[in-house]
Amino acid sequence: MTDITDEQRQRLIDAALKARQQAYAPYSKFPVGAAVFTEDGQVFCGCNVENASFGLTNCAERTAVFAAVAAGYQQFTALAVATAGGYSPCGACRQVLAEFSDDLPILIIDARSEGRVEEVSLTELLPRRFYRN
Repeated sequence: MTDITDEQRQRLIDAALKARQQAYAPYSKFPVGAAVFTEDGQVFCGCNVENASFGLTNCAERTAVFAAVAAGYQQFTALAVATAGGYSPCGACRQVLAEFSDDLPILIIDARSEGRVEEVSLTELLPRRFYRN
């Protein structure tokens, strides 16, 4: 499914796992790391950043996308997300990802189980996304 090489795939996985270590999750105790791969091979990372006012918390996936957009990138070829247990992006993150990609390979990493990576597509996770005409 992924149009990236095995080396690029591993680079993305490693970046998401490393970003997870930077998470600020004092309330949920659930650190998440993400890394997005641009069309020209750049990797942008993000981690979840929680806030006492829970609505102001930002997810790792959105943090990674926002960092890439802030650097001038809007085309992505893959995303990796690392959690304890291997959870997929939330609905808000799925919709943000859909803003920049019709379909995106997503690597879901179980940080507790070394080597366990599931690959899904954004279309599988968000089959009837919101479109603006």
